[in-house]
Amino acid sequence: MFKLIKMKKVILLAFLTIGFFVNSYAQSSASATATATIITPISLTKNLDMNFGNLALNPTSPGGDVTLPASATPTRTADPGVTLPAVTGTVQAAKFTVTGEGASVYTITLPASITLTGTGTNMIIVPNCSESDLTAGTLTAGSQVFYVGGVLTVAAVQTAGVYSGTFNVSVNYN
Repeated sequence: MFKLIKMKKVILLAFLTIGFFVNSYAQSSASATATATIITPISLTKNLDMNFGNLALNPTSPGGDVTLPASATPTRTADPGVTLPAVTGTVQAAKFTVTGEGASVYTITLPASITLTGTGTNMIIVPNCSESDLTAGTLTAGSQVFYVGGVLTVAAVQTAGVYSGTFNVSVNYN
């Protein structure tokens, strides 16, 4: 009986050993490399502020809109209710420079409107951008310039004075 028990243990040990080796040879493994690339952070710099220049109204003016193109050398246009005097003052679209990873595509986000406050009724600008497709700006060689202009609505009885307001522009990689 002792031999039988000992024999069972030897057979069991043999099966376990064979099973271990069979399982060992049934497995396979491989290694892979994991990588991550940190690209240059996107950055936005304001180079110039937006300025519609000097505007005039006559006492019976219905007011109207003044358009400032989003370009390096904007030429203003105005509805008949607003006069653009010969002494223009400073007329310029806001200018921004985007820098980041070369050849990257980015999105520009403008506010829906900009409020100008001053001595009279607030005026509203609806901004626009020199990039016709705001989702398709591309950082050629890691840098790109764009301009922001807009349409300023002047009230019929706008009080004389300086009006100003701030606005935020943001850029993000796509």
